[in-house]
Amino acid sequence: MIVGAIVLFLISLFSFVISFRSFMRKGFLLNNAYIYAPKKEREAMDKKPHYHQSGIVFLCLGLVFLLNGFNLIFKTDWILYLVVTIAALALVYAIVSSILIEKNKK
Repeated sequence: MIVGAIVLFLISLFSFVISFRSFMRKGFLLNNAYIYAPKKEREAMDKKPHYHQSGIVFLCLGLVFLLNGFNLIFKTDWILYLVVTIAALALVYAIVSSILIEKNKK
């Protein structure tokens, strides 16, 4: 159980690092719009909103893994409700922000 919590904490830390680097607009852009875009479109793309979107999503993922690690240690049910809420909000944010980014691009 402790090993599982440590693994979750390490995944959480990794997600927080990716989130921080995304907010700083450094490193590879982990965003589907960028990854699946042709090379010419990537070069002309305004990456700022995509970095911001990725930063928020990875921040939420980091929180989800961190809370799941705490849940393994403390065995409390209310943490699971918080995890599901954060994951749902991250999903809704990703969809809505993708739509808004595409709308503002035109």
